[in-house]
Amino acid sequence: MAQVFKLDEILKALKDIDVVDVIAQGFKALSEEKVVIPPIGEMLFPDVDGELHIKYGAIKGDEDFVVKMATGFFQNPSIGLSPFSGCMMVFSQKTGHISSVLLEEGELTNHRTAAAGAVAAKCLAPKNVNMIGIVGTGVQSRLQALYLQKMTDCRNLVIWGRNKDKAELAAVDMQKMGYEANVIENLNDLCKVSQIIVTTTPATSPLLKREMITPGTHITAMGSDTSDKCELSPEILDLADIVAADSIEQAIQRGEISQALKAGKCNKDKLVELGSIIIDPSKGRTNDQQITIADLSGVAIQDIMIAKAVTDKLGSK
Repeated sequence: MAQVFKLDEILKALKDIDVVDVIAQGFKALSEEKVVIPPIGEMLFPDVDGELHIKYGAIKGDEDFVVKMATGFFQNPSIGLSPFSGCMMVFSQKTGHISSVLLEEGELTNHRTAAAGAVAAKCLAPKNVNMIGIVGTGVQSRLQALYLQKMTDCRNLVIWGRNKDKAELAAVDMQKMGYEANVIENLNDLCKVSQIIVTTTPATSPLLKREMITPGTHITAMGSDTSDKCELSPEILDLADIVAADSIEQAIQRGEISQALKAGKCNKDKLVELGSIIIDPSKGRTNDQQITIADLSGVAIQDIMIAKAVTDKLGSK
């Protein structure tokens, strides 16, 4: 009989898990070719600005495999609902039987995504960070800021959003985390003062342009998780010294890298996976003047790793 875990149980277990390390180990396994990940399943609901992603896969020789269904319906806040929902299901690789269902309502997806941003910063951010710039005002803007605290001592932050009132609310939440957080009204100004920039929006046309980016900047772009989304001008990827992906195979199909490849502004030979940098740090940043990019479209190994960690903690085995 499958065990069903509700959100309150899941969040309690999550407090005792080093999610950043769990996700980093997953990226390492992916780059070591120890993971089987089929193509993403996707349904779009443009009339309500909604999307469903189905991600699934397995670590070779492991006991489990995981199937995750996640939704993002971005008009939901206007009717008092969270934009995110979903669940993760853990199955036995030996019998195919389901062992547990995690009714995580999108929370595990949100945390594993933010943890990936922290991994990217650990691999690629410059040593000296005086300012963090956050682009976007939703759930990920807050969680990315929260998880970055594990990777840097910097507590100065500026945030930009299309809606200034939402940006002000996000800044207040980040102040509660311990940041000196302020709203900035111009994206060019955000780029000029920030050494780490995290873009967290569902934009379908570039927000950041090449001329905005200064030497020494690290950009984590995590909003572009479909083939039609784009937060960075392709010329920025052409400018960058290092372009990293959670999964190169997936990045070619969706996210910033796919857009840059279509525009002829990114050489495939330039691409590196975060897992490869974890294995061999010399493939990452080597000086504070380099421009680095992490393109995170969200890969199933993250769901596998966080689902396994939570079910292990909850004692479902």
